[in-house]
Amino acid sequence: MDSYSINNTKKTADLKWMRCACLFCVRQSFTFIGMKKLILHSIIFAAFTAQAQQKVPKPYFPPAGTWEHRAPASLGIQADKLDAAIQYAIAHESKQSRNMDSAQWQSFGKEPYSEPVGALINRADPSGLIIYKGYIVAEWGQPSRIDITNSVTKSFLSAVVGVAVDSGLIRSVSDTVAGYVPPVEIYHPGQASEVITPFASAHNRKLTWEVMLRQTSDWEGTLWGKPDWADRPDSNFASWKNRPRHEPGTVWKYNDVRVNALALAATNVWRKPLPQVLKTTIMDPIGASSTWRWMGYDNAWIVLDGQPVQSVSGGGHWGGGMYINAYDMARFGLLTLHRGVWNGRRLLSDAWVSQSLTPTKANNGYGYMNWFLNTDHKLAPKAPASAFIHIGNGANIIYVDPEHQLVAVIRWIDSKAIGEMVGVLLDAFPK
Repeated sequence: MDSYSINNTKKTADLKWMRCACLFCVRQSFTFIGMKKLILHSIIFAAFTAQAQQKVPKPYFPPAGTWEHRAPASLGIQADKLDAAIQYAIAHESKQSRNMDSAQWQSFGKEPYSEPVGALINRADPSGLIIYKGYIVAEWGQPSRIDITNSVTKSFLSAVVGVAVDSGLIRSVSDTVAGYVPPVEIYHPGQASEVITPFASAHNRKLTWEVMLRQTSDWEGTLWGKPDWADRPDSNFASWKNRPRHEPGTVWKYNDVRVNALALAATNVWRKPLPQVLKTTIMDPIGASSTWRWMGYDNAWIVLDGQPVQSVSGGGHWGGGMYINAYDMARFGLLTLHRGVWNGRRLLSDAWVSQSLTPTKANNGYGYMNWFLNTDHKLAPKAPASAFIHIGNGANIIYVDPEHQLVAVIRWIDSKAIGEMVGVLLDAFPK
């Protein structure tokens, strides 16, 4: 090979090497730039995530035995308007007597079989608590006093039924109750044995847990000495005992005899007193005090697994029911605000809470007992449609408002003033 060819070949090789070197440098440069961008993006994402986490603080749940108070202004609440709401509640105290025997007669004395058969303890002054974002921002009266809460008891009753469904003791709310309730022996010490079959009639055999929870069962019968027709009867005396039964689910009727039949059925499912069930599954986990009591009637005792057990009542219509302070009521309200979750622990399934908040076809202002819904804004016109209230006679209420992160316990307010009271209260909170 001549010298020209050799030199030309060498130049070609050198050129190829230079091209490869340049290409390598370019690739390395792009790789370096790409790495810088990747690192920069990672830093930005991490900062954004950290900032987002800071903006959404973990919800506050009060530990047992204590509850943090916050000044209203520190949470953006207008203190003067909050005080106006409290003064409204006090000024609109229930017109019912503070003597509970007299109050029971005022409410139900004209009914047949109206005589009380359970405890009735005189009530105190109006009282209440306002809970915002979990913190107590206001209280009045004697919130630590233990008073009857009347039909708010029904919300506790539906909760223990909910736990039974969630745990599989009740397979489905569409199941008939009769399949879970055998003949029940009444506890009569020193007397002849008596057995009742509360779900054995042709009509009652059709009743599901669903219609019992929604008060659309039209359950028929007498329980604890109270006939079903004796609770809030209509003016047609002739229909009291002999009217045709409504098909389950078609007619809504508020009726404490039927509620007590549900309590008896749930007691048989759990095979233990319902207050024990409520204590271990709901009240202890939410840090409630040891002072609440769930009572039944003097004659509402059954034999269960060889032991006398009291079947509790779902309200104070004839006495008994839940006796509880406002703080424990507020804890239960906070549990329902967070859809059955307490400090990361699920006590009621989300599905159960959704069912409780689903309007009843025969009454769209009522879910499961005793969740009164604001779907059509009739209950509290100025409140969101998503708000709901656990209501008992008196009135005793637990107002729950997810949109405002608000729970309010208001005791002994005139029931006609509830809607306006909620509106006055909401004026104090950030929009």
